[in-house]
Amino acid sequence: MAARTPGTPRAHLIADTALTLLVERGMRGLTHRAVDERAGLPQGSTSNQARTRQALLEAAVARQAEREAKVLVPPELPVPGGDIEELAAALALALHRHLTDHRELLVSRYELALEATRRPELRAYYDAAARQFREPLVALMNAAGSRAPERHALSLISWSEGLMFSCVAGSYHDEVPAEAEIRRGFTELLRGMLTAEPLG
Repeated sequence: MAARTPGTPRAHLIADTALTLLVERGMRGLTHRAVDERAGLPQGSTSNQARTRQALLEAAVARQAEREAKVLVPPELPVPGGDIEELAAALALALHRHLTDHRELLVSRYELALEATRRPELRAYYDAAARQFREPLVALMNAAGSRAPERHALSLISWSEGLMFSCVAGSYHDEVPAEAEIRRGFTELLRGMLTAEPLG
């Protein structure tokens, strides 16, 4: 299970500061001392909250997932039904919001994802946090009539992740598609998945 960020203001400050440092300095710049200094906390505060580097990374992963959930699944986001256009519009709204207003969260996620490939003990926390986004998408694809909801969810996630990486850290880093363009892309994908005849 993914570690939950303790719900105290100081714990959130420490985890948020860790994410900020990942964006500004990368993984090498994330230390307990650096978090204390950047957050304006007394020396040793971060160590008291997260004694080891692993604990600090787990807190960062948990807070990352918590903040991304608010971006990708905000309370005001309409719950799509099985209609392709409706589903495409909801997905495009969430993705465009991430790309325009919360790009820093994508950078910190990429830093944590890469670190998880080198730390098996972090991998479990990262993967558990990611399931909160994957499983609802599988359910949405199932509700939309997908004959292969797991595979189709993977295709949507892969397309979305590719677009986000390209627009934040790749060759399109200074170009963000309009929400209408993203919606068109989702519509094309969904129509291919949900209306095409299955391969034999």
